[in-house]
Parts: sequence; C-alpha cells; structure tokens
Amino acid sequence: QLSHVPILGMSAMKASLEVFAEVGMSALRAKSEKLTGYLEYTIDQLAAEFPDAAISVITPRDPAERGCQISIDIAGRERKLFDDMIAAGVIADFREPCIIRMAPVPLYNSFEDVFTFGEVMRKLLVQGEG
Repeated sequence: QLSHVPILGMSAMKASLEVFAEVGMSALRAKSEKLTGYLEYTIDQLAAEFPDAAISVITPRDPAERGCQISIDIAGRERKLFDDMIAAGVIADFREPCIIRMAPVPLYNSFEDVFTFGEVMRKLLVQGEG
C-alpha cells in the first residue's frame, strides 16, 4: 500500500527471489530435511553420551511435521547452556521459558556447521559435568 516502494529494499528482495528461483524450493526442502535430520541425529548422540543432561528434542521427529529447526529442553540448564553456546559462537534462539532452538537454514548452513555445533555442545556438556 505504498505509492513509492523503496528501491533499495526492493532490489535486495529481487536478488533474494532470484536465488530461490535458481536453486528451487524442492532442492532447498530436500537439503533442509537432510540438515535438520543430521542435527537431530547429533542431538540424539549427545543425549546418549550425556544421559544426566536429560536432553530432549521437543520438535516433531517426522520431517513432514517440522521446518528447518529443532527445539530442545535440557533439564533446567537451558538458559546457561544457551548463553554458553552464544559465547562459543553458536547462533541459536532461546524461547521462554526453557527452549533452545537451532535452525540450520539450507541456503547458508552446511553439514560442517551442524558438526561444529555438536562439537561445541559436547565441550559445554563436559564442562557442565564438572
């Protein structure tokens, strides 16, 4: 409902839409499912390795029932763990009262990013045991 659309904002939007058109939504969704599946696997491995941490995935396990994010609850330590993750360079999201949400986005996240997240989490969980 603007009579004069801001040209700089529209040029960024146009470039973004061109990337989506070039890659294709089906390719993005396929990568999203694989990235998020790998993130889910990584979190499950950490939960098995650190049973006392009580890590639980609260996002639906079925890829058809979720987007490109996994939310976890971690037995009352969520805020401290989240703050430590941010300090270690992991970009995540905290949802009150106690949810940490990670979202590997297929256009700019890689499987290496997910692997690095797992290594950072492992280090933080080891520190939390001490």
